[in-house]
Amino acid sequence: MSASTTVDGGRIARRRAHPALRFVKEYPLLPVLVVALVVGSLANSLFLSPSNLVNVLAQSAVLGVLVVSQTLVMLTGRMDLSTESVVTLAPVFSVWLVIPVATGGLGIELDPFLGVLLTMLVGGVVGLVNGMLVMKVGLNSFVVTLAMLILLAGVAQGVGEGRTLYGISDVYLYLGSAMWLGIPVSVWIAVALFVAAGLFLRYHRVGRSLYAIGGNELAAAAAGIPVARTVIGVYVVSGLLAGLAGVLLTGRLSAATATQGSGLIFSVLAACVIGGISLSGGRGTMLGAASGVLLLGVVNNLLVLSNIKSYWISATYGLIILIALVLSRFTSGRRQL
Repeated sequence: MSASTTVDGGRIARRRAHPALRFVKEYPLLPVLVVALVVGSLANSLFLSPSNLVNVLAQSAVLGVLVVSQTLVMLTGRMDLSTESVVTLAPVFSVWLVIPVATGGLGIELDPFLGVLLTMLVGGVVGLVNGMLVMKVGLNSFVVTLAMLILLAGVAQGVGEGRTLYGISDVYLYLGSAMWLGIPVSVWIAVALFVAAGLFLRYHRVGRSLYAIGGNELAAAAAGIPVARTVIGVYVVSGLLAGLAGVLLTGRLSAATATQGSGLIFSVLAACVIGGISLSGGRGTMLGAASGVLLLGVVNNLLVLSNIKSYWISATYGLIILIALVLSRFTSGRRQL
């Protein structure tokens, strides 16, 4: 037997031995999630109760929708920080147009179904503006969307005049808190979005082009991919999904407030990063992102059941992000610039 044959045989054997290891490397949070569930069950007897698990899913639904939107943007090598404020402004604006003057509305009393559509439309318009500023004007996505986050937060305060808008329509309440087969509608929506986005990224030409753009934008353009149009489209979708997340959160809270999305972007970025979505673009999966959402939901729930103060929960999120970044740096072998 020749030396080359021996080497080739060794390579084939290693490739055959790798699938499980490759799976763990690609989805490292899945075993971590299993460990977290085991630890949670040992730490608190209520943790694995059906009602508590449903509560974890319900609390993670809005975060999940936002993580889908953020993942699509991050795969292109960009960010969208404005989704936090879209979750606030879009529903506040639509509810303001839907509810009567007696409960703080403008008095138009728009049809609630149109109100829901308007919420998503507002998000889509914000996404379009973000995309145009980033791709056509050539501004930095982080700075642009950060400025938009601050701008929209101020507008939301102005529209609602700092008040909490009550008298929410049944349409919002249904999407935010109704149950199907014992599971909230919002959870079904989040799961459907993860599945649809995962299939889109894996099998659709445009979905695969997001990886190409994030991996090497110049090469993607040379290959005929319409980079600017694709990225702008991704920002529009991100805004639409953020508007939908705002509807779900409003329905769950049974009110619209000018602070309801406050701090959400940190959890969104944490879920994406620990879920394996590369900050430089071109790498990550929806399954990984979903595992990040679930891990944060499980950790948050376990800390709440343990009566840990909220500021320690925030500190835990920051620690999780740092650990995930360090692990990603050494497992990928690539510097994070």
